[in-house]
Amino acid sequence: MLTIAALASLTILGYAAFYLIKCYAVPFGPCRRCKGTGERRGLILRLTRECHRCAGTGKRPRVGRRVIERVRDEYRAGTR
Repeated sequence: MLTIAALASLTILGYAAFYLIKCYAVPFGPCRRCKGTGERRGLILRLTRECHRCAGTGKRPRVGRRVIERVRDEYRAGTR
């Protein structure tokens, strides 16, 4: 019989594995600043302009993907 702590640990590990698989399969997510549209509204005149965070694409790399790339770069550089 599993205890609650063991069940919670398995749930967290399962979620982490799912997120890593998602980061490999779909490395880009919608930009949170412009909500994936690529445009931002100005505060003064309410004119639309290009979102600076995603450069107008509406997509940004996921946090997990950036971590994976950083670990991969460190491994290839020979520092562990």
